[in-house]
Amino acid sequence: MVFYLKFQAPDISGADPDLYKNFVRVLCNANESERFEPRRDVSIPEINIPFGKLGPPDKGLPPSKRPIFAFFAGGAHGYIRKVLFENWKDKDDEIQVHEYLDRKKTDYFKLIGQSKFCLCPSGYEVASPRVVTAIQFGCVPVTISDNYTLPFSDVLDWSKFSVYIPTEKIPEIKTILKKISLKRYLLLQKRVVQVQRHFKLNRPAQPYDMIHMLLHSVWLRRLNVRII
Repeated sequence: MVFYLKFQAPDISGADPDLYKNFVRVLCNANESERFEPRRDVSIPEINIPFGKLGPPDKGLPPSKRPIFAFFAGGAHGYIRKVLFENWKDKDDEIQVHEYLDRKKTDYFKLIGQSKFCLCPSGYEVASPRVVTAIQFGCVPVTISDNYTLPFSDVLDWSKFSVYIPTEKIPEIKTILKKISLKRYLLLQKRVVQVQRHFKLNRPAQPYDMIHMLLHSVWLRRLNVRII
């Protein structure tokens, strides 16, 4: 068995198919439409790492003090974001959807820490670092993607701490989120805080952090995949 770690698209050379069939690939872009195989391959969380640091600390306002209902700011790339912007860009006070913000005037991470729900639409790739950023700041992630295998889904039930909205229901984002009761939201947010440790990088690695979770995911596939 060969372990292959790649941080871009899941394309690799087909020059040696005998070698390829025994790969366990660890991929950020876990796109099932691009030959990502959940039974064999591992989805790695995409994460922004500030220079000289392992990532932002877990922070954000308590649930009762988050004034923003739902938030997204980012580039207008990929068809999913195109649809998101067509429906929501700068059109609603509660579903706040913007293109890139002026970082000199606006603290992007502060806004995430003030939001109840963080919209995480796919761009050019299915994965987005916003998912991990939302979790780090205690914001319930709302994934909007097609064919994306969420990280650690072998052991983490994402429905317990996130919301999934199919791309065809982007016009219904507000309706869907408004149907989530306060009790349900508070439970989702509590579980977001509980899973934060699984999306942390530590030096050295610590039990149940992101490195341990990745190794566990590879180990599971090493048990399940038969070497040909």
